Amino acid sequence: MTVTNPQHPAHLAGQRLRAAVAARDKEAWLAVFADDAIVQDPIGPSFFDPEGLGHRGKEAIAAFWDKAIAPTDNLEFRFVETFQCGNEEANVGSIVTTMGGHQITTEGIFTYRVNDAGQMVALRAYWEVDRATAVKIDD
Repeated sequence: MTVTNPQHPAHLAGQRLRAAVAARDKEAWLAVFADDAIVQDPIGPSFFDPEGLGHRGKEAIAAFWDKAIAPTDNLEFRFVETFQCGNEEANVGSIVTTMGGHQITTEGIFTYRVNDAGQMVALRAYWEVDRATAVKIDD
């Protein structure tokens, strides 16, 4: 992955989020977020967020963890390109989710915005539900 500034505050916050996911540590994951943060993963309506309003605040973000992360066996982040601007970072690539012996590869753009204290204030994921969940059959 190409990263212009590995010490960028959004990059560091993203690293802490991904390390907490790998360690299956919900409390460490929540600790990265500001109290009024929002998670939109994916942006818009989905099975995680039927109204498409996002998960705002630590209680809602904790519930997102319970729905989207806790049931998985593993999440592997495969970012291939990173762009940093202001207090934000956009990562292009995929997240491979393993659950019950099956894998789903979600391709997209995953953005992090932090406040001046380096706390995550917005995690937004641009990916298409139908594309990620499409059954692929090899001929």
